[in-house]
Amino acid sequence: MSLLPESASFEEMVQDCFLAHRGAGLMLSPLDVELVMAWSADGIPFEVVARGIRKAAERALWDARPGEPALRSLRACRREVDQEIRKYRARSAGAHSGQSSGANGQKPRRSFEEERFRKLRAALTKLGREDPRVSEATARLLQTVLLAPTSDLAEADRREHVVLAVLLRALPFAERLALYKEASALCGDPRLQSAHARRMSRRFHRNALTRRALALPGFW
Repeated sequence: MSLLPESASFEEMVQDCFLAHRGAGLMLSPLDVELVMAWSADGIPFEVVARGIRKAAERALWDARPGEPALRSLRACRREVDQEIRKYRARSAGAHSGQSSGANGQKPRRSFEEERFRKLRAALTKLGREDPRVSEATARLLQTVLLAPTSDLAEADRREHVVLAVLLRALPFAERLALYKEASALCGDPRLQSAHARRMSRRFHRNALTRRALALPGFW
């Protein structure tokens, strides 16, 4: 397998995402496939499902035994994915209803993307005040990458990856090198992953370790 084409289906993208975070395997079980099809039928955005998978994988990462995948099945991610779906739906519905209730003096509720953006900016602002290693980097990010929220979920994910990559590069060389080595060791056997899954796995582990090193919240 190689990089997924732009025309990849929702099911293909979820499968590749899960296998990247699991660190092994080339296909889902029949029960996992049923779960993916249910999410697809409900019209859930891929980015929302991927966020739940990442959340489950990061929580399981520190509890996995050496040599064993952190996640054994996609169904093990269901609780976290369902939580992200509920948040997405609640925020989307709340923002929509808030716009129509302005005449009653009610403050419109932040959208899913706006709330995520607000939390990320708040976390970076706090980090910049408390950690001199990354104070300059956080200031640059707040003035460039995180100037305004975006309604595009994929773009929001891209910005988060940029933020963590910049923070990682801001760490002292010895800390950065140790983190890269630990991330590589956690990625699993590259022979059991597609090229795209290998890239996602490396990025996921680097991001998880960066958040832990900087005591950042796991998710915004």
